[in-house]
Amino acid sequence: MADTSQQYDEIIAQCRELFINKMKDYGSAWRILRLPSLTDQIFIKAQRIRGLQQNVERKVDEDESSEFIGIINYSAMALIQLEKGVVEQPDLSLDDAVELYDEKIALTKKLMLDKNHDYGEAWRDMRVSSLTDLILQKLLRVKQIENNKGKTLVSEGIDANYQDMINYAVFALILLTAK
Repeated sequence: MADTSQQYDEIIAQCRELFINKMKDYGSAWRILRLPSLTDQIFIKAQRIRGLQQNVERKVDEDESSEFIGIINYSAMALIQLEKGVVEQPDLSLDDAVELYDEKIALTKKLMLDKNHDYGEAWRDMRVSSLTDLILQKLLRVKQIENNKGKTLVSEGIDANYQDMINYAVFALILLTAK
């Protein structure tokens, strides 16, 4: 499991670097996005991945990696929005945004390590396409919870679903780099 922790950190370092560079380019403009908008952005990325996995012919020569990175970063933004709320104008400095990003990723990694311990790294025997389907399933759950105004009867909340999407996307990127 030490390998998983190190591989996780390597993947997150790539995602974090992109997050920082986009913050430098655009600031925290994403702070105006409501949760359903972030969910839809993640959904678009997951659907694109599924299309890339299913299509025999590709019109654009790209693999799924950049889309999985997008899922990770948009999910981290959603976790920040859940905590901080939506604003009318960008309000986070680069340092504040990165601190929040790191905090959300650290909590998500801890969840992954705990689950990984209990499940025995079962994800290593999964297909990337199955991880994509699990992300899409989580997205459909989040959309339903959003449609229910955040109310659930017995289910985990939206935050746990975003965390799972981050972890599934990291697993997919680990598997893709192992090819």
